[in-house]
Amino acid sequence: MSDSETGETDDERRKRGRAPDPILPGQEPPKRVVPTPVTLSFWLWIATGLTLIAGPAWLQIGRQQVIDEYSRQNAVQPDPALKVDPARIVEGVDVLIRNLFVGAITFALLFGLFAYKAREGTRSARSVLTGLAIFLALVGVFLLGGALFVVIATLIAAIALILMYLPSVADYFPKVGRKLP
Repeated sequence: MSDSETGETDDERRKRGRAPDPILPGQEPPKRVVPTPVTLSFWLWIATGLTLIAGPAWLQIGRQQVIDEYSRQNAVQPDPALKVDPARIVEGVDVLIRNLFVGAITFALLFGLFAYKAREGTRSARSVLTGLAIFLALVGVFLLGGALFVVIATLIAAIALILMYLPSVADYFPKVGRKLP
């Protein structure tokens, strides 16, 4: 007797480490019931990515203020050997903003991809999101010195993580048992 004849759902099959029944041409895929905390977590991961992108965007808006501040600090530099050409300051600020944009977009895409997979019930995606959130927190604190947008994004990510680890959604992320032959 096959699993589809026993009336076993795809979620029940996943809990046992089995693949869902194949969907034949013309069949409708079964509707998944995603727990509310997981759905909310998904949207919080998207908000985390957008917050990260907003940081370099805000920096681009205030670009001239950053250049002016570095130029002012350069002008009062007591050692002439440490003075920097003003054109290099502008170039350095532009490179910084561009690199921050690339990093923010990369993180946003990773958050979106793995949040989508976690919303489908993939346990490993939840683990990857945990690692990304920890990395984001460490980068935000140690590398960027607690930049406002990174701190806000880290707090949003922490809330999203908490929602994914609530006891009420534990069954949605089944632990696949491994049996050795």
